[in-house]
Amino acid sequence: MQTNPEELSAKAKARRAPRTPGVYLMKDAAGLVIYVGKAKNLKKRLDSYFVPRARLAPKVAAMMDRVRDLEWHEVRSETEALLLEGKLIKRWRPKWNILFRDDKQFPQIRVDITDPIPRFRIVRMRTTESCRYYGPFPHQQAVRRTLTAMRKKFGVILAETTPEILPDGRWRLFNDARAEIQKFPNEVTVEEYGERVQRACEFLEGQLDEWTEQVSVDMQKASAEQDYETAAKLRDLLDALERTTEKSRKFLRENPLPRRDETHALDQLKDTLELEVIPTTVECFDISHISGTLAVASMVRFVDGRPDKNGYRRFKIKTFEGNDDFRSMREVVGRRYTRLHEEHRAFPALIIIDGGLGQVGAAMAAFKEHELSPPPLIGLAKREETIVFPDGRELKLPRHDIGLTLLQRIRDEAHRFANDFNADLRSQKLRESILDEMPGLGPKRRDALLKHFGSIQKIRKATCEELAEVDGVSEQIAAKIILHLASRK
Repeated sequence: MQTNPEELSAKAKARRAPRTPGVYLMKDAAGLVIYVGKAKNLKKRLDSYFVPRARLAPKVAAMMDRVRDLEWHEVRSETEALLLEGKLIKRWRPKWNILFRDDKQFPQIRVDITDPIPRFRIVRMRTTESCRYYGPFPHQQAVRRTLTAMRKKFGVILAETTPEILPDGRWRLFNDARAEIQKFPNEVTVEEYGERVQRACEFLEGQLDEWTEQVSVDMQKASAEQDYETAAKLRDLLDALERTTEKSRKFLRENPLPRRDETHALDQLKDTLELEVIPTTVECFDISHISGTLAVASMVRFVDGRPDKNGYRRFKIKTFEGNDDFRSMREVVGRRYTRLHEEHRAFPALIIIDGGLGQVGAAMAAFKEHELSPPPLIGLAKREETIVFPDGRELKLPRHDIGLTLLQRIRDEAHRFANDFNADLRSQKLRESILDEMPGLGPKRRDALLKHFGSIQKIRKATCEELAEVDGVSEQIAAKIILHLASRK
C-alpha cells in the first residue's frame, strides 16, 4: 500500500502510483472511504480520474468533487485484486460503490466429508464445521466448468446427485443414464469412493500439473489436426482449471476439521512432532501490517483442538515502528510468556509460529532474552506448508494428514485474527482523522480528547459540559467540536 509522509494532493499521489495490479480507496475531506475500486494497472486507472470534468461520467464527476485523498494496496494478480476489492467494500460500505453492496460472497467449493458418499457443491456461505471448503474463487463460471470436468476425471458426484445405498452395503451413485456413460463403476463401496474424493481434493489444493499438462497436449493436438471446435473446448477447460486453482491469497480459507477427528489429530501430532505429551493446549502467533504501518500481532489459543476465544490476545507493536516481522515476533512472544511466568501460569503444550526459520528463531530468542525455558515450538511456513523446527529441521507432511490440517486451521485462525485487528485499527484511525480537519484543534487537544473518551463515537455523544472537562478544552471550543462533528456525519 502506498504511504507517504508528505502532504500530497490526491492527484499528486495518483501520479506516484505503481503500474501493478491493486485496489485503491478514495477518501473525502473527513478521511472516510467513499469508493473502493480495483485495477490491472493502478497508475493508469488512477490517472483516468484526474482529467477535465467534462470527460468524466456524471456519477464519477460527482464523486471526484468530494475526493480529497486516496491510498492503494498492491497485489500480485487481477484475481487477488478482485478478492481484496470485495473484502474492502464489505468492510467499508462506501457510498459510491454499487457492486458488492449485498451480503453475497465469492463462490466456494464445499465437500461434505462427513457423509459416507461426499458430494461436491458450490456455496456462498460457510454454514457448518463438518465440511471442507476450498476457495473463495472469483470466477463462478470457471468453478462450474471445473466441477463438471472433475466429475468426469475423478468419478465424484455433485450436489444434484442423490446416491442410494444397496442391500449389500455398497452405494449406487446414479440411477439414470449417467450410470451408463461414466467411465467409473457406478456401484461402489465407501472406501472405493473415498479414494476418488481424495484425488479430487488433492486437485483442488493445487496439485493439478499432470491434468493441465494433458489438457494442454490434447488441445495442441486438436489444433494441429484442425479440429478447432475440440481445441476451443479444451482451451476453455484449461482456462477454467487455471483460474479456479490460481494461487491467490485466500482471505476466507479455513479448511475446518470435523470435531470427531480432533482427538485423533492431537494424538497424531504428538507422534509426528515427537512431543512428550499430547498438545491439548496450543498457542499460535501471527504478525500483520501494511507496508510496515500499523504493525500488530495476534495470538490464538486452542484447547483440545478447538478455539478458546477467551484466550485470544492482540498486541500492538510497542518497541519500534516499521516493517520487521522478526523483531515484532520476538517482542510479542517475549511479552506473552514473561507475563505468564510472572503470573505463575502454565505455558501451552505447543507453540506455533506463522512463518519459517527466521520467525522461529526470533521466537526462540525471546525465551533466551527473558531466561525462560520454551515449550515445544514449531513454525508453519505457508508456501509449502512445511513444519520448521528451531534446530533447522524441516518436515513436510502429506496434504491430507489430519495433524497438518489441524495445524493449518490454527495458523489460519491466527492470520484472520491479526488481519481483523489491523483492519479495526485502520478503521479507528480513519474515524479519528475527522478531528484533524477541525480548525483550531491541535494534536495535543485531539489526543487529550481521545484519551479521555476512548473513541470518536463517545466524543460524538458527549455534551458540551463533558467535553469542557478535558484539559485545554473550553466551553467555546467544545461547542465548535460538537458543530464540527455534526457536519461530518
